Amino acid sequence: MMPKFASFVILAEMRTGSNFLESNLNAIPGVTCHGEAFNPYFLGGEGKDELLGVTLAQRSADPARLIAAMRERTPGLSGFRYFHDHDPRVFDLVMNDPACAKIVLTRNALESYISWKIAMQSDQWWLANTKHLKTVRPVFDANEFRARLTTLQEFQVKLQARLQKTGQTAFYLDYEDILDLDVLNGIAEFLGVEGRLKSLVFKFKKQNPEAPAEKVANPDEMQAALAGLDWFGMAHTPNFEPVRHAAVPHYVAVDQAPLLFMPIKAGPEARIQAWLGQYGRLKGDFDRQSLRKWRQAHPGQRSFTVLRHPVARAHSAFCQVLNRDILPELRPYLKRVHKLELPPRGQDFASQADHRAAFLIFLEFLHYLLDGRTELKTPPQFASLGATLAGFAQVQSPDLLIREDRLEAGLRFLTDEVGLPFHPLPADSELAQWPLAAIYGPDVEQAAARAYARDYTGFGFRAWRA
Repeated sequence: MMPKFASFVILAEMRTGSNFLESNLNAIPGVTCHGEAFNPYFLGGEGKDELLGVTLAQRSADPARLIAAMRERTPGLSGFRYFHDHDPRVFDLVMNDPACAKIVLTRNALESYISWKIAMQSDQWWLANTKHLKTVRPVFDANEFRARLTTLQEFQVKLQARLQKTGQTAFYLDYEDILDLDVLNGIAEFLGVEGRLKSLVFKFKKQNPEAPAEKVANPDEMQAALAGLDWFGMAHTPNFEPVRHAAVPHYVAVDQAPLLFMPIKAGPEARIQAWLGQYGRLKGDFDRQSLRKWRQAHPGQRSFTVLRHPVARAHSAFCQVLNRDILPELRPYLKRVHKLELPPRGQDFASQADHRAAFLIFLEFLHYLLDGRTELKTPPQFASLGATLAGFAQVQSPDLLIREDRLEAGLRFLTDEVGLPFHPLPADSELAQWPLAAIYGPDVEQAAARAYARDYTGFGFRAWRA
């Protein structure tokens, strides 16, 4: 029997049973799964920096090269595991290729989250011998769970849409299905290979078989948080959770005033929140349901956001990179690809000249990132203004876009719209050892305009002025 496909991909996430699934697929004659071949940190498995003669640097430069090597140098049918935070370029390569079979593995979102928390706290990511099991009881974090859930849901929606638009189908299975021998042999049938499993391979053991409430340190708090989730506002498609929007939990409103702030990351968030706080108690951590209730309780409400100049916003993001961990893989990536070694977290460069030179390299990196030419995901601090506003529009666009250089005038207009007195705008609390005004020049402007070309064109930005 000739294979129906040239390769396959397992579309899964951490803590969904993908290791167990891979070990069983590898036991099927004629099938080889090469692990997390496009994990930003390694090639196929932890500590590996080469796979089938392709190095980490070569894979980063051209991910299609590794896919071709897997097809050419693997006996039988080859594939790999792909998660939402792996090289985003690979998503298009596999999803646009009907010769690549899609296996979609999902798991109950709560169980997956708790398993991830346990693995993080115990540093035990897989178990081969139950005698070595480490037992911990992590604390359930409602905000963290909601953010993680949103990210995974958005990836599933993206996956579903691409399958529909390209006229493809996938083999769907849940975490519970991977223990069913007939289901795993059904995957072999789907792939079109002759080999079959005679029994399951239990190289990897289930680590935490208890009920979710028994796995966490704060079960009552977890149940209360889950009761507030809109579990039934979901698209009726296999294995998908409710569709949400990542920006909504970051919205900030005022209980006593009809004002809703929709922040754009790396903008003047702290300053706006301090200003809003003069009108009453701040409210955040929204989801779509609670946001709708707040809107209904505040007739005549106005939502707004602030547009910061791309140069200033990029510099703010750069300073955030220096002071905290925005993207864990960014530092090794900048060192490996751009030959830029950042100072220890929380420290700035020793001199203004070094800070300026590093910022120019960072702007070059942003250009490559936003063009989709890196294996890194795009955090909200780096995303373009246009892309961020398009995300807002999936729920509702803001009523007012205020330019930061006209911030006071914009806020005066806003308060007049809702019939509130205007309170003074607090001073800008953002501090940097080397402020943008000290390092700005035509080359900085040019590099920013190259990275954020669509924002410059779409919003008509001119050269930045202090």
